[in-house]
Amino acid sequence: MDVIDLTHVITEDMPVYPGSEPPSLRPVALHGADGYRETRLSLHSHTGTHIDPPAHILADGATLDRFPADRFIGRALVIDCRGAREGGEITRAHIEAYGDRAHSADFLLFWTGWDALWGTPGYYAGYPCLSADAVDCILEGKHKGLGFDVMSPDPVGSTELPRHKRLLGAGLILIENLCGLALCGREPFLFAGLPLRVLASDGAPARCVAMVGT
Repeated sequence: MDVIDLTHVITEDMPVYPGSEPPSLRPVALHGADGYRETRLSLHSHTGTHIDPPAHILADGATLDRFPADRFIGRALVIDCRGAREGGEITRAHIEAYGDRAHSADFLLFWTGWDALWGTPGYYAGYPCLSADAVDCILEGKHKGLGFDVMSPDPVGSTELPRHKRLLGAGLILIENLCGLALCGREPFLFAGLPLRVLASDGAPARCVAMVGT
C-alpha cells in the first residue's frame, strides 16, 4: 500500500481566497529560552486544503463537528478532467467516462492539474468548474463528498455560489485545494480527509491522504 499525501503545507505566504488574511505562525516559546517549542496559529477556517460542510453556505446546515469520523473516509476515484479548457467546464461526460466506478465511489476527486499553479497568480482564476449537468450527475449518486485541486467548485468572485448551494444543500462535503491527484492512478482507493474538530465549524483544514493499493 502506498500512502499519498494530498495536502498542501500551511505557510504564511500560501495562496488564500481573495479577501482572506494569510495564516500567521508566531512562535510563543523556543527551545533555548523556554525548554520547549510552541507556535500560535492564526488562520481562517477555509485555509489551504480544507473541507466545507453544509453550514458554510446554509444557515441551517450541518457543521463539521456534527459528522462522525467515518463520514470523512471512504472509497475514492480520481476523475481526470485535465482536458477541460481554461475557463471551461467539467461535464457529465467526464464523470460518466468512469462508469460504475464513479457511480459507486464515496468520493469523487476532480483532477484539473491546477495544483501545478499553486503559489502563482494563475491559481486564482480560470480553473474549470462543474457544469450544471455534472452537478446533476453527481446528485444522482450517493456520494459522501467531492474533492478539487482548485480553490472552489465555483469561480473565484462568484457571489451566488450555485455549485456550493446545490452540492452542500444535498448534504455532501466539499474538499478544496487538494494536490497530488496525479499520483493516485485510475482505480478506486481508500481516501481519508479528517478535518480539525472545532465546535460549530463552518469549515476546517484537513490532512487528506490516498491509500493506493487497498
